[in-house]
Amino acid sequence: MSGFFRSFLKSGHSPTLFAAFLYFSFSCCIWVLNGAMAPFISETFNLSPAQKGLMLSIPIFAGALMRFPLGLLSQYIGRKKATLVEMGLIAVAMLFGFFFVKSFNDLLAMGVLLGIAGASFGVALSLGSGSFPPRHKGLAMGLVGAGNVGTAVSVLIAPPLAQAFGWVAVYGFAAVAISIPMVVMVVFAKEPTDLDKHATFKEHIACLFEKDGWAFSLIYAVTFGGFIGLATFLPTYYYDQFSVSKVQAGQLTMLAAFMGAALRVFGGWISDRLGGVNTLTAVLVIIAVTLVACGFADKSLAATTLLVMLCFSALGAGNGAVFQLVPLRWPLATAVAGSMIGEIGALGGGLVPNAMGLSKQYAGSYMWGFFFFAALSLVMLVMLRVMQLRWTHTWAEKGGRARSA
Repeated sequence: MSGFFRSFLKSGHSPTLFAAFLYFSFSCCIWVLNGAMAPFISETFNLSPAQKGLMLSIPIFAGALMRFPLGLLSQYIGRKKATLVEMGLIAVAMLFGFFFVKSFNDLLAMGVLLGIAGASFGVALSLGSGSFPPRHKGLAMGLVGAGNVGTAVSVLIAPPLAQAFGWVAVYGFAAVAISIPMVVMVVFAKEPTDLDKHATFKEHIACLFEKDGWAFSLIYAVTFGGFIGLATFLPTYYYDQFSVSKVQAGQLTMLAAFMGAALRVFGGWISDRLGGVNTLTAVLVIIAVTLVACGFADKSLAATTLLVMLCFSALGAGNGAVFQLVPLRWPLATAVAGSMIGEIGALGGGLVPNAMGLSKQYAGSYMWGFFFFAALSLVMLVMLRVMQLRWTHTWAEKGGRARSA
């Protein structure tokens, strides 16, 4: 295994892979700050369940909508330069939060600015995997995508900082912290040479007019949307449902988010071998089963924690599986297709806090929010099994593996 990994690293530019991972990790950490600090924020503004859902969903929606413009920019100024532009904007956004967030409306505006950090996904994956050959892109994207671990870091670190210094001060810490991946990016990363031309705008949006583009986007709305939506919402769920402390709510969420981030690498790796379609089939079944079980386990903290960790493991593996398939389907436009799929797919994450908040406010329980998302998983499973009949006769081997050269 160690020999395989050394061979993998030598097949591409590993410093750029690391820089992309670090950039994505810090971006994810900052993207979910409001979710990590939600119990503190809710106490300050005395928010209703529906208001909590709205507050938590805005950064997700904003991040999703900003992904495609950043992907478009990266095609013209280069992916490395695009990451530096974005990180500079993130620093400015964090300073806004530190100096100007005084009311609930200010907080909603801050949610839009947090979305800047959520735009990093497609560019990070394309930058990190750009120098690797097709047979290793699934693993390379999985390693960069494991930067989702930033969500675990956020829910672990932000609550103690908020408790010690006040939650507004955490934005100031984030403004300083983003300088770390900026320096690493400048010093170690280089622009990959896998893109030999600039795509036209028509080519950029081409996947919107293809069934495959929508299929991947909808599946990703369940896998990544579920990951980021649940990671954002879980501190509130643990705090409200089980009356744990604000810091403990973050620690419990960290366990799940870490599993999701770690298993993304496994999802990319196993999809290279068994096929992305086969991996996604198992993933969607596990997601649906665990979410239904979570709905019934709302009286047991231990059972809920174990079920959520299993669900996040499947979500993480599913994210890796989706982006093992994307470069096979769009080999010359991976960055663009990835940004578009990431944008549309991440919108699904914004549904999760809203569905949970509305379920609690109008049905008196979070159970129906879990059931709603489980049903979406099963619908995506049916669509996947139908679509793969054509995929494995055109651009992929049986099960969703890469075709031999």
